[in-house]
Amino acid sequence: QLFSRDLPHLANALGLPVKMALLKGRANYLCSHRLELARTEALLPDRQSVRALAKVELWSQSTKTGDLAELPGLDERSALVPFITSSRDNCLGSECPHYKGCFLMAARKEAMAADITVINHHLFFADLSVRESGVAELLPSVSVVIFDEAHQLNETGINFLGHQFGSAQWIDFSRDLLAAGLSLGRGLADWQMLSASLELAAREFRLLFGIERQGKLNWSQHWPDGVESAECERVMELMATAIASVLENLELVVETAPDFERLFERATDLSELLERFQKPVAAGSVRWAEVSSVVRWMEAPLDIAEIFREKCLQAQPQPNAQGPAAGKRSWIFTSATLGHDEQLSWFTEPCGLQDARVMQVESPFDYPRQAVLFVPKEMAAPQDPEHSNQVAKLAIKIARTLGGRTLVLTTTLRALRSIGEQMKIAFEQQTQIQVLVQGEASKRELMDRFRQGEDSTSGCVLVASASFWEGFDVPGDALQAVIIDKLPFPPPNDPLVEARSKKIEASGKSAFNHYFLAEAAVSLKQGAGRLIRRETDKGVLVVCDKRLVTTGYGRRLMSNLPNMAKASSEEALLAGLERLTKVSTKNPS
Repeated sequence: QLFSRDLPHLANALGLPVKMALLKGRANYLCSHRLELARTEALLPDRQSVRALAKVELWSQSTKTGDLAELPGLDERSALVPFITSSRDNCLGSECPHYKGCFLMAARKEAMAADITVINHHLFFADLSVRESGVAELLPSVSVVIFDEAHQLNETGINFLGHQFGSAQWIDFSRDLLAAGLSLGRGLADWQMLSASLELAAREFRLLFGIERQGKLNWSQHWPDGVESAECERVMELMATAIASVLENLELVVETAPDFERLFERATDLSELLERFQKPVAAGSVRWAEVSSVVRWMEAPLDIAEIFREKCLQAQPQPNAQGPAAGKRSWIFTSATLGHDEQLSWFTEPCGLQDARVMQVESPFDYPRQAVLFVPKEMAAPQDPEHSNQVAKLAIKIARTLGGRTLVLTTTLRALRSIGEQMKIAFEQQTQIQVLVQGEASKRELMDRFRQGEDSTSGCVLVASASFWEGFDVPGDALQAVIIDKLPFPPPNDPLVEARSKKIEASGKSAFNHYFLAEAAVSLKQGAGRLIRRETDKGVLVVCDKRLVTTGYGRRLMSNLPNMAKASSEEALLAGLERLTKVSTKNPS
């Protein structure tokens, strides 16, 4: 949106002949070397990947950018993507036979030459953590850094500036080791035995947590809660022995091929991570385990304040930086939701920005005229098992009245599945209304399908959670109702949430007032912000949680929402929606 729409419009309006570039993470660009390996090694996981590979090969002959987003029909979640893109672990760098024509290197050079370069938060923090993303060269040369959607800054930074150690890392490494060993070093080591020992260690690591256990586990002592110490120590010794043997054998062949050099570096990283998680957690950080079909051990800082100030705010541009601000750098952080006190402390404190200058700007939208808020007081309490069923029934009535055009945002995956299933059943015989559920396709595809409702006689219903609370931009009549199932408080049993709460309580403050309410206020405003996207939009926001109007903290949350008109009853709401539908039909603009 910034690169394709907003910035070009701004440049045209101001008459500025600026050169702009978009730089993505390496997983977005085709790697010609990995494509060649995928073609010759035949290790693809299924027939669908084989068919997709044929399409990629054909497209690779004509693409100028190598950006996989250009290739229609290739889902970003496709099992093929890791086989045709590089990672920091398997990239051969300047030793690669395709280095001169590398799409990633070309994108980085274009970014260096541009006046304005657009990247995302993930790429920025990946650079801070591994100094490898290409931003390491770019950032020192710029005089202005602007973070859009800055409310995501702390959480994104925590994810990248922490450490993770998991069974999937070991399995991926073992397979890459076997493939490289058999193709480049056959007979120089028993690659099959080394790979098998790594996979055995990874399986034992997963079995530490049992077959049925899922979710996040706290880590309050030396090992994750609920894990036998003696058994954990046995598995750690098994993993240490396996990786030491791999390092010993790779050391003998490391100079024979760039692939072995990268494998040696990866093995060293795995060995160091193994050692790290056997020692006590660092001060100011928290550990936990995530268990699904694989296991990940996680360690993360409680906030990014110290690291961000040290690595970003205190660093200055290079002396030869060009432009009016050469020799110093400006940092601008912008979002619709950064907090509500004068200093925006919800955002500034965890990011180390307490000294920042603050400017708050009123919304350009006329919310009392454009939007209506309804809180159904007769609905079951959020913790009642009937709550999701009642949300689904109300959502079905609203979607029927509007002919689709409805976004349902849930706070849990359980509610997502329950509401999504009921709405699919309700509309399975109505071709005019299509029900989409998060997980059926990529976010980009779901958004595109939803937007098509503005230009057709049929509308869409989307039931979604997590990432759809923000970044879902559907202006116009395609979206006229946003339904939120519950107030979006952070899950109290999440290890990171629990550790932050303890830190706040230890400082003498209330974790509920200073953390849970603040987080819920920002998330609620983000979800509500999906409704009105331009000055001509009209619609309704339905919050199916009566705590918003029956509790003191609910009224505090209400004060953070835009000042919308209020619907007094379900009947009044549906009647208003019927009138809205007639107006939209007569005047599509």
